[in-house]
Parts: sequence; C-alpha cells; structure tokens
Amino acid sequence: FLGAVYGMERIMGRAYSPVRDVFDYMSEHFARDLPISYLLTVRAMDPATSKLVTRGLYAGDDDACFQRGARLSREVNVNLLDTPIQRAVVYLNPDEYKSAWLGNKAIYRMRMAMADGGELIILAPGLHRFGEDPGIDRLIRKYGYRGMERTMASVEGNEDLRANLAAAAHLIHGSSEERFSIAYCTGQDSLSREEIEGVGFRHADLKEALARYSPDRLTDGFNRLPDGERIFYVSNPALGLWGLRAQFR
Repeated sequence: FLGAVYGMERIMGRAYSPVRDVFDYMSEHFARDLPISYLLTVRAMDPATSKLVTRGLYAGDDDACFQRGARLSREVNVNLLDTPIQRAVVYLNPDEYKSAWLGNKAIYRMRMAMADGGELIILAPGLHRFGEDPGIDRLIRKYGYRGMERTMASVEGNEDLRANLAAAAHLIHGSSEERFSIAYCTGQDSLSREEIEGVGFRHADLKEALARYSPDRLTDGFNRLPDGERIFYVSNPALGLWGLRAQFR
C-alpha cells in the first residue's frame, strides 16, 4: 500500500524506494539477530529458445545480494523504449492467469510505456475471477479500478477497504488513472462483459480479438499487421517491465 500511494512509476525498475527503506529499517532494528538468509533469482526469456531461464542466483544475509540481483534484473528485465506505445496487446496464458489479481500485471508492468490516449488490449482466456480469495474478490467488485484519488477516498470512508490495504493497493495498481484505455478480452468461459465493465474496464470479445491478434502470429515487441496496424505485443507481462528511456535518466 505504501508503494501504491507513493506511486508505482517511482518504484518499478528501481532498487531504492520508501518501501525498501522500511524493509531495511525493520531488518536492521528488529530482525538483525534472527537467522535470516535471502535467496534471490533473476529470470528472463532466452531469445534463442523462447524459454524462461535463470540468469542469476544471489544468496546472502544482508543487502548486498539484493543490490547485485537488482543490477542484473535492470539489465535483463527492464525494457526501455524511445517513444510511448499507442496500442499494446498483452496475452495472459490461461494456465497461469486465472484472476485479475495476477492478470493486472499487464497493466502496471506496461503503464509507464503507454502513450497518453493509448490503448491496452489484454487477451485473457482464463480470467475467471478478480481476487485470489473471495474476500478480496468482493472488494474489487464493490470498489472497482477507479484510480488513486477515488480509491483513497474509498479507503478513508469505508472500514472494509481500510481493513484490507492490500486490496486497496491492488485497485490502484490496476488503474491507468484515465491516461489510457484498458480493454479486457474475455469469452464465454471467463468473466462476463457485465463483470468486466462493472469494475471499470472496457470489454472486448475474446474470439474476435484472437482472430486479429493471434499469439501464434505475433512476436514480442513491435509488430505490423497485414492491414498496416502497428502494435506492441507482450507474451507474458510477468517477465519484464516496460518503460521509456527518459524515465530512467
């Protein structure tokens, strides 16, 4: 929740943040005598085989392994572009993404790279629920993805959301702050149009979207469709972060 309120764009892709400061403070003042060891991995897609591989493994009992892992992750997981994306298409594999709690990685991992007025199209054949548990699912359906200002007002005025700040943070993460549009594409066996639109997203038909943006015909990065449309495709939003070079100078 602290990270969401501070601003995800000010945290993602960066090793230092107020969230990290709190973690380090707690570790130093309350956990220094506990036998804690950290084991961190950096994973990335191998472009030669299109398979997920381990690029780094870092172990230790202090901050050093995190800093070393963060440097490699910045190199292999942060994808920086020169110009914003006007239209992005993100695929959520149904075996992995069954909830918006996980699927909204397509939003917050992409939103730094999206152009004002752009469009994010999310192909979500396996999306069956919003939250990973019934309680959070109810909160998402009740309050929706309405942006920072409205979510903070809901936290202030409603005990159920104030008592579950993880859900409030998720609602902030899943909003474009009205800067670009978000369309979730679902089918008959997944969340309905009414459910998608009820939490603040646009809805599009999955069958029609897959016919136009077939994952089998697209490669990660910019693609030009036969009719000339240019899109940016991401096959798995969990494997990276997308932003603009100017944001990281």
